[in-house]
Amino acid sequence: MNEAMLKELGVVRDQIDSIDAQLLALLNERARCAEHVGEIKSRYGEAGHVYRPEREAQVLRRIQDLNQGPLPNESVTFFFREVMSACLSLENPLGIAFLGPLGTFSESAAVKHFGHAARLVPQTTIDDVFREVEAGHAQYGVVPVENSTEGAVGRTLDLLLGSPLKICGEVVLRIHQHLMSRETSLGAITKVYSHAQSLAQCHEWLNRSLPGVPRISVGSNAEAARLASVEPGAAAIAGEAASERYELPRLVENIEDEPNNTTRFFVLGRHDAGPSGADKTSLIMSATNRPGAVHLLLAPLAAAGVSMSRLESRPARAALWEYVFYVDIEGHRDEPAVKTALAALAAEAAYLKILGSYPQAVY
Repeated sequence: MNEAMLKELGVVRDQIDSIDAQLLALLNERARCAEHVGEIKSRYGEAGHVYRPEREAQVLRRIQDLNQGPLPNESVTFFFREVMSACLSLENPLGIAFLGPLGTFSESAAVKHFGHAARLVPQTTIDDVFREVEAGHAQYGVVPVENSTEGAVGRTLDLLLGSPLKICGEVVLRIHQHLMSRETSLGAITKVYSHAQSLAQCHEWLNRSLPGVPRISVGSNAEAARLASVEPGAAAIAGEAASERYELPRLVENIEDEPNNTTRFFVLGRHDAGPSGADKTSLIMSATNRPGAVHLLLAPLAAAGVSMSRLESRPARAALWEYVFYVDIEGHRDEPAVKTALAALAAEAAYLKILGSYPQAVY
């Protein structure tokens, strides 16, 4: 190398080393502050409430507001999530139940929200995620609730109707599907494994790029990756987490037909989240059987100036041809306008259940 260049690089590298030392000292100082917070909560009988979703959301939004680059907000948010995750885990890592196995998009959502220091507890079904949190075997659960191309996840909605758990957070995950295999060319692929939903999301790409190659539906994308990792000629469609877990090279990336394919997940816990300043409230309601009943249910929201961002109907299951409505509105249940709207809804609805108020997802 050029001697002058080496000298300049040496100066910059010395600066980086000095900054790294400062970062390390500050990170440990932050960790000690987090321990102090835990000690204060313990003295006041709130030792179990070490994780406050509203506080985390406020921190991340403030960091994004302060960020002047060159690092993008996404990178800064990832870094600070991991810092908070590591600080929370000093006393006792949070147990997070999710729809497994390891290597699924649900795992990616859990890690995106709680960081890598959390204790991941994969479950076989969405029902098991609810039971694990209800029984106290995990502090929180992460379950899919809707996909931008496939629609609502009915089982999650049905379980929310009868569960005592609260929605205390949401995660929005951009879904990238990758074709992965030990083979090094498309011509060597003789079969493709994936979950039925992922096969549907990549239908057109498969028709164009692998016409005639058998598509085999399996229980999860992680299982597809496992099979493709040991079978000659096999490929899997799965996400980045499965590729890393099974050390399976990505042959073609981002093969999903819909470029904006996104899945939304709920974070479930046994406590409410406080106001963060940018929140949603989810609820279930049913209308009395009379003309204009649904219009009358929605009228209190408009009257109070509360915006509705989602309306989903589901069979009530208790009676034939009766329905319940799942609704997302903007704002926290403790805000005056939302409180007014919910009081009017309670007087009008045949049934009303507040599923929780929680911070809007921070990207």
